[in-house]
Amino acid sequence: MSAWLPSAPCSRVCVESVGSPAAVPRALVRLAALLAVLLFGIVLIPVVARLAAVWRDRLTRTWCRTIVRATGVRLRITGAAPPGGGLLLVANHISWLDIPLLAAVRPARMLAKAEIRQWPVAGVLTASSGALFIQRDRLRALPGTVERIADSLRGGSAVVVFPEGSTWCGRAQGRFRRAAFQAALDAGVPVQPVHLHYRFDGGAATTASAFVGSDSLLTSVWRVLSARALVAEVRVEPVLGAGSAPDRRTLALAAETATNGEADAGTAVVETADAHRRSAEARRRSTDAHGMSANSEAYAHL
Repeated sequence: MSAWLPSAPCSRVCVESVGSPAAVPRALVRLAALLAVLLFGIVLIPVVARLAAVWRDRLTRTWCRTIVRATGVRLRITGAAPPGGGLLLVANHISWLDIPLLAAVRPARMLAKAEIRQWPVAGVLTASSGALFIQRDRLRALPGTVERIADSLRGGSAVVVFPEGSTWCGRAQGRFRRAAFQAALDAGVPVQPVHLHYRFDGGAATTASAFVGSDSLLTSVWRVLSARALVAEVRVEPVLGAGSAPDRRTLALAAETATNGEADAGTAVVETADAHRRSAEARRRSTDAHGMSANSEAYAHL
């Protein structure tokens, strides 16, 4: 494992079993609906690609919301709409459903592992969306990947990144890797943290939607289709403005804190880091001034 290829401790043991013989007919109906929505969207990709950006984004958001609904999952989005222009969207990562959920907030290019190209249906959709594919086992390719992200951001595109680098079950969350945040700093664009959460209608959190461990994509899809009253909550946190953090470490920590459900604390992380940096600069200037004064006194005695 490398720093670019992290793994989560979550496994299939973390995932709740929601399947039953009674759920099979419901799951089959949802599967048919999901395939119909996906195929309809794939057919329309060449047409939608020719539309103006505002219409293209609107149709993409509608399509992604329809994908989520076809699985039987209720979607609830809260928070302000993300800003336009270049934007790095970052979120905690739990499920394959995270991808259409974020596209329902704002359509964007996704930073995706190269293996997704081989996935049925999802590989075609991901490639056609203009995704930036990475080979996570090649650490030497990391600087080039960061530069590609920065170029997309400079061009006014939104880019989706899951900085944990791996899916978690949803009851816990991993640390945010810092590399992608360097691209936001280089491009001078804001970072939009988004918190994803899955629960049953009624309030109980669930790991049924998680795609972790040795799960296959089809197994995870079937579990979601079999679940009853599953709710996906998408909370758009306050944006972290361009230049709000002095370095990628601070920016990553602020975004991680925000997606843990502590947006105000995430902003405080940036503000505290800025205060420490200003304090350190003031101490350095004071030290330099004292040094210059001492040198002047010593020179006067020569």
